[in-house]
Amino acid sequence: MYVEVYVEVYVAGCRFMARGFGKLTAKKVEQLSRRGMHADGGGLYLQVAKGGSKSWLFRYKLHGRTRWHGLGSLRDVSLGEAREKATDARKVRRKGADPIQAKREAEAAARIESAKAITFGAAAKRFIKANRAGWKNAKHADQWLMTLLGIDQKGKPTKNDYCKTIRDLPIGAIDTTLVLRIIEPIWASKTETASRIRSRIEQVIDAAKAKGEFKGENPARWKGHLDNLLPATSKVRKVRNHPALPYRQLPDFMRKLRERDGVAAAALEFQILTAVRPGNAVAAKWDQIDQQTSVWTIPAALMKSDAEHRVPLSKATLAVLGRMEAMKDGNGYIFPNSKGKPLSDASMAAVIDRMNELERPWIDPKLDREIVPHGFRSSFRDWAAEHGYDDPIAEAALAHKVSDEVVAAYRRTTFFDLRKRMMEDWADYCARPSSSVDTIVAFRAQS
Repeated sequence: MYVEVYVEVYVAGCRFMARGFGKLTAKKVEQLSRRGMHADGGGLYLQVAKGGSKSWLFRYKLHGRTRWHGLGSLRDVSLGEAREKATDARKVRRKGADPIQAKREAEAAARIESAKAITFGAAAKRFIKANRAGWKNAKHADQWLMTLLGIDQKGKPTKNDYCKTIRDLPIGAIDTTLVLRIIEPIWASKTETASRIRSRIEQVIDAAKAKGEFKGENPARWKGHLDNLLPATSKVRKVRNHPALPYRQLPDFMRKLRERDGVAAAALEFQILTAVRPGNAVAAKWDQIDQQTSVWTIPAALMKSDAEHRVPLSKATLAVLGRMEAMKDGNGYIFPNSKGKPLSDASMAAVIDRMNELERPWIDPKLDREIVPHGFRSSFRDWAAEHGYDDPIAEAALAHKVSDEVVAAYRRTTFFDLRKRMMEDWADYCARPSSSVDTIVAFRAQS
């Protein structure tokens, strides 16, 4: 049995009556239409707003000021549920706490608990899906899949599964110890791979942090964090040069190469004559070639420097393209494989392997290792330096970034006209007959 105690209350200029408890009934709540506050007792009120919408409020005082704590709409919260919520709020007040602040803290805790259900693997998949379109090529996405998820582009497990230990953990549980457990064992032996994995973990966690799924400092951050625990990559990275053929042996090599048939041999000759990276050579497409002006334009998205690269084509290079005209198909690649897709870098390396099996070995005498396609860029660079071409011109031909930021800011030219003459000279050199001097120098180089 309720004891009715009526109290006159003023809220925002409105006068209404309240009593101890249980003033409202479910039927009355449904029928109330008069705008204003309608007390149930114990600080619980039903608010009828303009337009007829109804919601529950709990009234209390904090530091001498009246506060109103929303308990939800009548559509979602019944009278009985509202009374339970009001009882909980009164318990909070009896402890001297603020019901509104307590609700906010509870919601924050709930968000954290919800975030724990998001694993690092799920967050990584989400990040890759969101950013794939902005990456240079499919190979870049494949590297993310392999290093973070341990799968290839077809979803098959890869040999190395670097992030296996954290993939099924809640992303909020990833800490410095776990990150170090992944990258520290390979920091010295596979420095570039370890550095990229660290960066990718950092980006995935940063994205999760932006969504409120991770709290605190990023455990994969380098500056001011992991740089205090690991040596800089510049101190541990072992610089490995690509085995390159001494340029004086190029004429002999080119003669042997031109005796070979096949798309891969043509692609290797094209790469040598243009001095581009092997990946750019095999990915070349007909719509990038302007045979009227003898220019090959490689899109910025395919360049390591993220800048468009225009390559002047020598007569010898155009002759290679002329041989490939008969293989044109709907896919548009100049050097397609049997399935109409671009050749792999390995296909050009395989040509050199076969040449080494049948003829004298083509090796880098300094490294005592068999040459690779990328090494011909070094051969070209040495040739240019010893044939009167200034460094900036040769570097522009190789599409190297200018390391000095000040110089890069002021340099606006790519020396295209000078490079055009240089590439023609390079092609002429590659086609020259062997001389006794070249033979002697080559022999001494390998001795």
